[in-house]
Amino acid sequence: MFGKWSRRLFLKGSGIAPLAALAPGAAAQAMPQHTGAEADNLFTRIGVRPILNARGTYTIISGSRSLPQVKQAMFEASHYYVQMDEMMAGIGAELARLTGAEWGIATNGAEAAIVQATIACIAGSNVEQCQALPFIKGRDQVIVPGHSRNPYDVGIRMVGAQIAEVETADELRAAISPRTAMIYAMSSPNEAKSALPIAAICALAGEKGVPVLVDAAAEEPLNPNIHLAKGASLVCYSGGKCLRGPQSSGMLIGDKSLCQAAWFQAAPHHCYGRALKCSKEEAMGLLAAVRQWYARDHAAEQRLWRGWLEQIAARLKPLASTRFETLEPEDLSNKAPRLRVHWDAKVLGITGSEVMARLDAGTPRILVESGTGTRPDHMDSSLTVMPYMMDPGEERLVAEALFAALSNPGHYDNPPVQPGPAAALAGDWLVTIQYQRGEGVQHFTLQQDGNALRGHHQGEIYEGRLRGQVHGNAVEITSRMAVPGNGIDWRFTATADGAWMAGPVDMGEYGPATFTAVRA
Repeated sequence: MFGKWSRRLFLKGSGIAPLAALAPGAAAQAMPQHTGAEADNLFTRIGVRPILNARGTYTIISGSRSLPQVKQAMFEASHYYVQMDEMMAGIGAELARLTGAEWGIATNGAEAAIVQATIACIAGSNVEQCQALPFIKGRDQVIVPGHSRNPYDVGIRMVGAQIAEVETADELRAAISPRTAMIYAMSSPNEAKSALPIAAICALAGEKGVPVLVDAAAEEPLNPNIHLAKGASLVCYSGGKCLRGPQSSGMLIGDKSLCQAAWFQAAPHHCYGRALKCSKEEAMGLLAAVRQWYARDHAAEQRLWRGWLEQIAARLKPLASTRFETLEPEDLSNKAPRLRVHWDAKVLGITGSEVMARLDAGTPRILVESGTGTRPDHMDSSLTVMPYMMDPGEERLVAEALFAALSNPGHYDNPPVQPGPAAALAGDWLVTIQYQRGEGVQHFTLQQDGNALRGHHQGEIYEGRLRGQVHGNAVEITSRMAVPGNGIDWRFTATADGAWMAGPVDMGEYGPATFTAVRA
């Protein structure tokens, strides 16, 4: 019935046969070697140009470059099977020892830690309540100070919790109720200067027995931990920023029972956070990064980065109109100096935005921060170099690329201005957005003063203020919808005739779209 069985067929079906065919000892190979070159590597072979990162630890440009010890740990972890709960118990004890916290877990980034912490504070380890999410009753509210609203508090909302936003200590005290599962605060200079700094939040929360989660994603994880010392219950960090661990890793440290409850919300367990699967490679890579953090010479790193910035400034100093500003870190987040280069584009012939575009298109491809200056009216220009994620030798490449762009800029024309009288666009407009998939309906209410436009932008859910220009029948309108904790930036570029408008829409990180508009 089952056919003839043989050892050969068993080996073939199980995947063991290829290993058995290897020479003795071949399976226990050494650490893989980096073989890619700038012009030929695994990314260029799929049409992607790698980046020299002089901008910082942004997820959109793949975060940080992991340490050699992290790569080694991930490689070694890939050779073993382990029971995941046993592994995380071992990691928890080691993170506690390293950070000075009571316990810790590895997560799929700081955002995943927010999700898992929120569930742990809502449901603890109550398996029935965990399974019922997001249809929750009882503790279904998380209090967030206004200074801490940010794009990452979606990790709270996605589990079904309601956010109660507060501004003062009295509002916080009044908002705490039997529904309150947790208070969330993002550590930042704004928080530290506010009416509700973390220490005050923790003091009020402690009176009511409400746990506090501090989001310190990009911060240095000092020992003793400054947030736990203020009374926080939990603190989350990104593993892919200053720790230079796996990009999709993070850690949650603090109260042991909450950390353990948070762990059981995610894979390998079949709870609401099942999608948040932190592999053995990521978890052990994160642990290696944390170990290295407490072994690294951070003062020497700061001196090295400052030296690089001094070299870049020295290379550019002979150029007319250049001046230099060293930007010091405000807090523990992205703690590195930055160099802001200023110049007059009327003198050097190229603006900061044009230099950024040139560096992005060059070889090597270099990304820097905050290029400013536009033609023809805003020619005071600048850009910023962040050395945080650069490797030795890259400072020379950045210096030479900047010198080449500023000393030999080529020719740039002012943007063309459409001739003729400005199209009359004041009034109400019905706007149809054609997304890459799906359609939306919005409304514009425009006022016009010559070439200048302003007005109200009403979306399907959110709204914003419109600003723009019209020259002839060429229109450009921008808006920022005030989504709580975030915002959606719109740039509409259109051709208009007074009765209709149409053209492309740029939504930044949310991709392109097109739109048509007719008078309402």
